[in-house]
Amino acid sequence: MKKLKRSARLVEMTQYLLFRPHSLIPLTTFAERYNSAKSSISEDLAIIKEVFEEEGLGELHTLAGAAGGVKFTPKMPKEASLKFIQNLCLQLQQPERILPGGYLYMSDIMGQPHYLNEIGKTFASAFAGRDIDVIMTVETKGIPLAYATASYMNLPVVVVRRDTKVTEGSAVSINYVSGSNKRIQTMSLARRALREESKVLIIDDFMHVGGTIHGMMDLLAEFKASVQGVGVFMESCEVEEHLIDDYVSLARLYGVDSKTKQITAEPGNYFDGNKGDL
Repeated sequence: MKKLKRSARLVEMTQYLLFRPHSLIPLTTFAERYNSAKSSISEDLAIIKEVFEEEGLGELHTLAGAAGGVKFTPKMPKEASLKFIQNLCLQLQQPERILPGGYLYMSDIMGQPHYLNEIGKTFASAFAGRDIDVIMTVETKGIPLAYATASYMNLPVVVVRRDTKVTEGSAVSINYVSGSNKRIQTMSLARRALREESKVLIIDDFMHVGGTIHGMMDLLAEFKASVQGVGVFMESCEVEEHLIDDYVSLARLYGVDSKTKQITAEPGNYFDGNKGDL
């Protein structure tokens, strides 16, 4: 790359880091890329680090030594996430979202890149300190959330299927009891999709009782994998007890009343203890 002015170099370096989260980038990579001295690159990184932290974009870590470099960790301040979720809850409480049977329409939100990015970054912040190899979800509505989270954590995504696909080779299948309707259902995962003893983060869009997530945990046991965390966009609070205890929710649904056209949605347990700060 041709030698750039410092202002242009700062912009290009920032973009380079943003698109490579959790990746260790040697200083020599930048020095050769911009035909600049390492001392100049270090000064540029100090400026970028300061802006990232002041604007709540994330953290820039510097590792010294011959094998060192810089690593960008995206993080979203909890206060900013709370404001975003509060606004989202207001949208979810619109009466026209009520569907026959008392269901809540959320597909439009799951199709908005901006919303997905904010949700993904919030999940990435919530699980930033955990040792994770892969993100798992079940088809279909959880897939966009899983990929949004994966983009900020620089991790692969594994999708659990409702039935086996011949194009994925041999698979492990289990039966589980759906928490909402108490029916026995099947889920499967291709053997090649997940290495044994992987460390997994489960992401899902909605949790009623938790039967589907509990089923994924049972499926992971067949791969000798460990669950490092569970994140759900919205949990139902209309049930007395969930099948899982350790999870992070971004929103809570307390009720959908088809007669009065009232929906009650509030920020989830990720924000417990922070709501009074605003």
